[in-house]
Amino acid sequence: MNTSSSPARPASGVAEVEPFHAISIGKLAYELAEQGRSIIHMEYGQPSTGAPAAALALAHEKLDSEPGGYWENGALKARIARHYQERYGQDVEAEQIILTCGASPALVLALSSLFRPGARVALARPGYVAYRNTLKAMYLEAVEIACGPEARYQLSAAALEAMEPAPDGVIIASPANPTGTIIAAEELRAIAEVCTRRGIRMISDEIYHGLTYGPVAHSLLEYAPDALVINSFSKYYSMTGWRLGWLLVPRDLIEVARARMGNLFLTPPVLAQHAGLVAFDCDEELQGHVHNYTQNRQMLLDALPDLGLEKIAPPDGAFYIWADISAYTQDSLSFCRDMLRETGVATAPGIDFDPVHGKTFMRFSFAVSPPEIAEAIARLKPWFAARRQG
Repeated sequence: MNTSSSPARPASGVAEVEPFHAISIGKLAYELAEQGRSIIHMEYGQPSTGAPAAALALAHEKLDSEPGGYWENGALKARIARHYQERYGQDVEAEQIILTCGASPALVLALSSLFRPGARVALARPGYVAYRNTLKAMYLEAVEIACGPEARYQLSAAALEAMEPAPDGVIIASPANPTGTIIAAEELRAIAEVCTRRGIRMISDEIYHGLTYGPVAHSLLEYAPDALVINSFSKYYSMTGWRLGWLLVPRDLIEVARARMGNLFLTPPVLAQHAGLVAFDCDEELQGHVHNYTQNRQMLLDALPDLGLEKIAPPDGAFYIWADISAYTQDSLSFCRDMLRETGVATAPGIDFDPVHGKTFMRFSFAVSPPEIAEAIARLKPWFAARRQG
């Protein structure tokens, strides 16, 4: 029997995957809520709203009338394909759409369809924690490119051009998590050109499309027809818990990706597929959420300088603000835990997204209601003021 207090480690030869620290913050937040504390959840990248009303109504109907089972909704695949024509002017066949159990399985499908173990895949740092850890779990090498404020925390064509040797692949995210920054059309085109010329396979995570505040989010598909594109119903469509997403693949990878989906994940939940088809045409309700996020974003942008947080990423899209907290701490995880315990405001520590410099950053998610943002600001002002004086 192992009585050591040190954390369990994987068996010899098994890839080590780091924890997702925002989940531990969320666990503490829910424990405090169970004790009667008032908690404002700004730690997770998920809408606080539910699925569109029409999608819920259909789900109730299907729940009462269908047994469910393994099934792919052809009408949903066709609707997603039409979406690429309507929004991006790209002709996509329905069979290029692989329905998945959210964006995370779509990432696994994309990586396993393109690369053998040991392949080198480039990604921005800071970036979504699961990119790095999924690569590790699949025995792929994550090649992180430091992207600071001078690069708007985003990958560039120049950075990919300078890599020697060229990586086997690259993961692009625009709008990005945790920064909310968007890659401009000209730069996205240049990235596609460099990758095509150098034989770098491209994966584009477009899960935050639809959530923008001025700049336009272009699909990489507009410039690279052989790119693999990930998207999901979790963010714009406000259906996080329904576990429904998709992977768009070039025609030559359809059977490869379908085989992996069938063996690893079977099919997405039937109920979610029914609801997702309806959610696609609930733009009026969904744009109401975007209106709220716009208000939330502005309230935070107005308030953060008063907290001493003046160095932030430009939040072009998504629902995040990436803030430099180096004036207050060199340990973002402890800082976020203390802030949660003392104010009831839960946020994500920067070390999830940047293992090198993230100890002095934190991420605010503003995907909550405007009154919750106002309350969070009211709680945080005296807390940060006390630290400035201390």
